[in-house]
Amino acid sequence: MNVVVVESPAKAKTINKYLGDDFRVLASYGHVRDLPPKDGSVRPEDDFAMDWTVDPQGDKRLKEIAQAVKQSDRLYLATDPDREGEAISWHIIEELARRRALKDVDVKRVSFNEITKSAVTEAFANPRELNKELIEAYLARRALDYLVGFTLSPVLWRKLPGSRSAGRVQSVALRLICERESEIEAFRPQEYWTVLARLQTEDGNSFDARLTHLDGKKLGKFDLPDEAAAKRAAGILEEARGFSVEKVETKQVRRNPQPPFTTSTLQQEASRKLGFSATRTMRQAQQLYEGVDIGGETVGLITYMRTDGVQMSREAISAVREMIGSDHGDSYLPDKPRAYSSRAKNAQEAHEAVRPTNFSRRPEALRRVLDGDAFRLYELIWKRAVASQMESARFDQVTADIAAEGSDARLRATGSVLKFDGFLTLYQEGRDDTEDEEEAQRRLPPLNNNQPLQREKVIPEQHFTQPPPRYTEASLVSKLEELGIGRPSTYASIIQVLQDRDYVRLEKKRFVPEDRGRVVVAFLESFFNRYVQYNFTADLEEQLDEISGGRADWKQVLRDFWEAFSGAVEETKDLKISDVIEALDEELGPHFFPHDPKNPDKDPRACPSCDDGRLGLKIGRSGGFIGCSNYPDCTYTRALAAGPETAAEAEAEGGPRALGTDPDTGETVYLKKGPYGFYVQLGEGGKGEKPKRVSLPPNIAPAEITLDQGLQLLALPREVGRHPETGETIAAGIGRYGPYVKHGSTFKSLTPDDDVLHIGLNRAVALLAEAGKQRRGAEPLRTLGEHEGQPVTLHKGRYGPYVRRGDMIASLQKADDPESLDLETAVARLAEKGKKLGAKGRGKRKSGRAKASAGKG
Repeated sequence: MNVVVVESPAKAKTINKYLGDDFRVLASYGHVRDLPPKDGSVRPEDDFAMDWTVDPQGDKRLKEIAQAVKQSDRLYLATDPDREGEAISWHIIEELARRRALKDVDVKRVSFNEITKSAVTEAFANPRELNKELIEAYLARRALDYLVGFTLSPVLWRKLPGSRSAGRVQSVALRLICERESEIEAFRPQEYWTVLARLQTEDGNSFDARLTHLDGKKLGKFDLPDEAAAKRAAGILEEARGFSVEKVETKQVRRNPQPPFTTSTLQQEASRKLGFSATRTMRQAQQLYEGVDIGGETVGLITYMRTDGVQMSREAISAVREMIGSDHGDSYLPDKPRAYSSRAKNAQEAHEAVRPTNFSRRPEALRRVLDGDAFRLYELIWKRAVASQMESARFDQVTADIAAEGSDARLRATGSVLKFDGFLTLYQEGRDDTEDEEEAQRRLPPLNNNQPLQREKVIPEQHFTQPPPRYTEASLVSKLEELGIGRPSTYASIIQVLQDRDYVRLEKKRFVPEDRGRVVVAFLESFFNRYVQYNFTADLEEQLDEISGGRADWKQVLRDFWEAFSGAVEETKDLKISDVIEALDEELGPHFFPHDPKNPDKDPRACPSCDDGRLGLKIGRSGGFIGCSNYPDCTYTRALAAGPETAAEAEAEGGPRALGTDPDTGETVYLKKGPYGFYVQLGEGGKGEKPKRVSLPPNIAPAEITLDQGLQLLALPREVGRHPETGETIAAGIGRYGPYVKHGSTFKSLTPDDDVLHIGLNRAVALLAEAGKQRRGAEPLRTLGEHEGQPVTLHKGRYGPYVRRGDMIASLQKADDPESLDLETAVARLAEKGKKLGAKGRGKRKSGRAKASAGKG
């Protein structure tokens, strides 16, 4: 018997069919062990020795693998063909050896770029040893990330309360987003004008021409700075006796197709064309790579999706060229195959580009077996790969210079005509900005030298320069790749971490830095500048690549890094909070205290509560805030906020703010802000008593709350009415999870459209009826399939979506998309953290208390 270990059950299921009965394929479910999340797991003083720990789920997998290996003659490690896959195989071998499960067992490594029968069988016919250099590159990267995180993050927590943590690559990506925001804030729009003339040929065809020369001089972008200048120019054109074509120039332009996808370009294009996040793209690509059931056979549909390479194999190119010829004709087939090379910094072209494993599997033929997301991504990959080997598109680009008779004014009209569509018949790359593209595609009527033209009208147009755009996921990934920061396979997790830490948010599909993120970046730039420099991070990536190529010693790379980094950390030990505040206040002053363009003489730092106070950045236990320099005489504070649009709102929301006095108790009602948001509070509380507090519901804006609303909130829960069937009271209140209605033991959360202060009886009864259905076991959202003879179903629960099989349930991970969840992922979640339905853990808690009591005795 031969044992094969792969990462996922889906991959195991696919290749098990290719290998036959002599092989048993088991899944490790990714990494089986990791560095424990505590200080000291990497020890620089012991030449960077590392302590590894196996989590409970990993231990369960290892026991299963070890038991199978002990009954076998050979172990094949078939994890993914990259550095991470090599590391997983190494971890498995290390643990099996420690458990003495490898005696008399021949261990081999196999790797394949696509999960097809031919690729898998060829890989098993040509096994190899583990790649030592790839493993060492993984160890170096893991140690670097650990040392930065567990050394720098405590400095942040001590010197910058309220911050989360700092990562080696994430901090640099965050800096990119914050710097772009600073550029936008510093940007001042500049006005300029253009003048268009709509002209007409004798046969009635109209087109637009732009004024390019005036008074015998070529116009620059800002040479018509205001409306007066534009109207003068327009007047010259309106007074012209006529217009005529001076010169027509036509040249043929070729547009070549883009190469097949790499990891990075796949993420970018899926973001632009499909609206997918990087995480969503990689999840769907993983599914397509590991295999899809087609007519009873599980088949891998695309090659490995973590790659820098843009080349395709000879066999793939031959197959796609044959298909292009048969489907589109010889005119769409270049004389020879196209060859591509990567332009990305630090590209490692060990693997092919992302392409279909079989080009004859056209997207339309797979529509029935692929869900929506998987189908759209496969179609994108298939079309891009096919188009990459097609003929160029050809355009006739026309430029016409036009004279305004009786003046020195000249105009120019440009346009293009598609003469041969080439690869565009199948695929056109998405673009973030389409204005230039639309102008290039503008059509012109046939024009000849000296041809007279009639003026229809003259159009002066006002413009303003625009600030640089915020990063989208696509443009951020492109920038990271351009700078050589991180690896394309890590971009999805980098972006996710920034959002999970509340350092950035997505707004209209563009990244906006949160104030928390800006403060962290300002701190790192002030006191750890070297380690957030783009070239430093890129150079470190190059060193990691040198290790994987066997050209650098991984321990020496770590020694060089640690010597300088630990010294920089040591220098911050005597750093005072006041020094940090001063540095951040200077760095972020323009952000937090912007000048009001409508009131330029107003000092943006003037305290609104006292005469001579000056506002500045302060640091408290829960993070940063804005406070007055006259504290404690002046207690004015407000939350961090940026920009003239939000400054007034932030001032209104600042707290604590007195709303007024409760007429029944005579105590002050305050609006305050805590770590979980805004709340109203009655008085200050007596000795040993906490004052009454109630969270603000989502439908009440902190800046607009009134005393009456505050008193109504403090009076909750309130009686809505009597249930028409039971006669029992229905109450409305605000609890730990937000506004709710309650009837007996049944609770139901209110929707964002419901108002806890005014919800009526009919609406409350309807909501409670929904809760009753859910509590009685409402129908699942959908059935995902069967596993071990039982249906696996997807449900919506109080705390989010979950999956169920029999009496086992498991919550989904944050990265899981319920809309595209498949059976394999659901089974994996049940295996990882499934729990049995029961008495809500009451028995376990009781048992725990009993044990504790016994221990004390």
